[in-house]
Amino acid sequence: MTEKGDPLENALAERVNGILKQEFLEEVFPDFETAQREVAIACSTYNHLRPHGSIDNLKPAKAHQLSGTIKKRWVNYWQKNKGKEAAVI
Repeated sequence: MTEKGDPLENALAERVNGILKQEFLEEVFPDFETAQREVAIACSTYNHLRPHGSIDNLKPAKAHQLSGTIKKRWVNYWQKNKGKEAAVI
């Protein structure tokens, strides 16, 4: 589910799937065609209408059009703690 096959990126893909399911696809669809249409609408809404706090409140479609760097508002805890043992509670 990632661009580079890095399993650490899978969390981002799962986050997107969770948002689509929780915010846009909360119902049970009567047939496959209806589900397919609703998923397409949800993906379009997610990419073109919904601002994302993690990319400086830009919409993903707009962010992909920009050049240069975008201020990312998340912490990569994996890189921060790489090589350290995590506390298990």
